[in-house]
Amino acid sequence: MPFSREKWAYNEFVKLRLRLVICLLLAWAVLFILPNSSTAQDVKPRVLLLVADDPVAPPMVEFIQRGLLIAEQEEAEVVILQLNTPGGTIAAMNEIVQDIRASSIPVVVWVAPRGAMAASAGTVITLAGHASAMAPETTIGAASPVGSQGEDLGQTLEAKEKNILKAQVRSLAQGRSEEAVRLAEEMIDSALAVSAEEAFKIGLVDFIASDVQELVDQLDGFEVTVQGENRVLETSDATVREIYSSFIERLLAVLASPNIVFLLITIGVQAILIEISSPGGWIAGFIGVVCLALATYGLGILPVNWFGIVFLVTAFVLFILDIKAPTHGGLTAAGVASLIVGALVLFNSPNVPDFQRVSVPLVVGSSLMTGGVFLIFLFFGVRAQKTPLRVGQECLVGKIGIVQVELAPSGVVLVGGEQWSAQIAESEGALPRGSRVVVESVVGLRLVVRKAS
Repeated sequence: MPFSREKWAYNEFVKLRLRLVICLLLAWAVLFILPNSSTAQDVKPRVLLLVADDPVAPPMVEFIQRGLLIAEQEEAEVVILQLNTPGGTIAAMNEIVQDIRASSIPVVVWVAPRGAMAASAGTVITLAGHASAMAPETTIGAASPVGSQGEDLGQTLEAKEKNILKAQVRSLAQGRSEEAVRLAEEMIDSALAVSAEEAFKIGLVDFIASDVQELVDQLDGFEVTVQGENRVLETSDATVREIYSSFIERLLAVLASPNIVFLLITIGVQAILIEISSPGGWIAGFIGVVCLALATYGLGILPVNWFGIVFLVTAFVLFILDIKAPTHGGLTAAGVASLIVGALVLFNSPNVPDFQRVSVPLVVGSSLMTGGVFLIFLFFGVRAQKTPLRVGQECLVGKIGIVQVELAPSGVVLVGGEQWSAQIAESEGALPRGSRVVVESVVGLRLVVRKAS
């Protein structure tokens, strides 16, 4: 009987423990589910802000693609693309337009801040947004196409490019007024540009907003069409989070500057020449290769006239020739002139937009500095050629030594890290250990020295 009571007590204990575990699991499930559901109901809509303040080029494409991917992952309510660009390549523009139109998150293109512009390719990107806005004192337009080097297109090619772009803007401007569509076509046909107020008045853009919060307030309740479906934006009490460009994206944007590309070419070639003239080290060669590799990326983006490379190569050949066969700086002067001409031909061809031109003062200053460096090399080279060749014991004359064994009149001195037998000059008295002496001549294996002043 006692055994049965113990067994009964044990069974009751097990049941109690199971009930406790079940209760704890139920409580954990309630605590896990209910807060999440209430949080999901209380979460405020999120607005992501992308600031694109560069020419339309591959770095901007990558930045916008990454921002749209983040927006989809976070299920943002809307993406605001703050745009300020002087234009760029048609290829990069088309990629951005395709990414915007394929996005499942509404994209609002906002030309801002005050004084900003959506010129050339920026015009088409603005129209590609599911909604568009401009800040006061901004401009849009001047979207006529030009060649890859900034030159005017031929008549046939120009007609083709303009007709394609006009068809594109007509497609993007569907639902806007006929006057807005005609204005968008004139921006391509005759490079027309208008202010924010003019664009808003005829319906080319949907809003005028001075800051992000004002734009977010105006977007609340606005209906947009995303992937063929109508969607009403809910941005009341929305939180705005800016997506910053990464280090690589900022670096690539910097490399798209003609001034940076020119400096990289100049430094890279000089470093390579230093490595060739003084082989054995690796730092100069490494720096040169890296600079030229980065410059090559920029040259692939910028509209350049490759004929300028001929002048650049000629300039550095002239610098080298002036060092190898000195002409008292004549070839170096010609090299500086060729370097200046080459840089201007490479980047500043006619009809290239101002934002894609290299700074003339920078080119002149860098070229003169480069020429000065080679003149210094030339000076040392000429001086080395004129210096008499001195080898063996003759090179000891004029060197300073220390007395190791008292000179009275003979002894031992330390010269050039070596001990030599020495004797004091006739006009000198005895010199104790530690005295400083200067070598006057060498007689056989004995040095003739005198007291150093």
